[in-house]
Amino acid sequence: MEKTETVLARFERLPGIAVEDMVGLWKGTGIPSGHPLDGVLESLGWFGKRFGPDMRADALLFRTDEKRLLPIEPALIPLRLALRLGALGRTGMVASLFAYARRFLRAKGTSAALQTASFGGVMSAAMAYDRQPILDHFRRIDENTVMGAMTIEGDSRLYFFQLTRVTPQEPPVAGG
Repeated sequence: MEKTETVLARFERLPGIAVEDMVGLWKGTGIPSGHPLDGVLESLGWFGKRFGPDMRADALLFRTDEKRLLPIEPALIPLRLALRLGALGRTGMVASLFAYARRFLRAKGTSAALQTASFGGVMSAAMAYDRQPILDHFRRIDENTVMGAMTIEGDSRLYFFQLTRVTPQEPPVAGG
């Protein structure tokens, strides 16, 4: 596991990305840096994010099986509790509970919007959650890979992740 400062330095060296270049389906994975949420999303079956041409987004997509994705409403996630109990989120018990509960957490529409925002003096695509104090900042690694830094209002810690574009021949379908 890298330290937050090391991952942040890598993020800040990357160039910005235009919001239009984010449109599509992206597979996500966390970048361990000592954040309480490291490994939590993966243990719960997180797939990634989807950005539409209208600049609206499914902020949290989870796998229901190999071919189906379920958008979760982030506003229904107790964020401050999740941050306090991060390690618990990596247990099999919580993963099983989440697998059962996710159908009740299903988003009824998109839950975030793409916009341009500044982070570390670089203007780049960012995703603002509709009903959570979260802003995900994105930087381009290459044509099909971006790095993200999730900021939470009132919390100085950063959660880092990577998104890889899903090619048209391989996307799972939404639903579940």
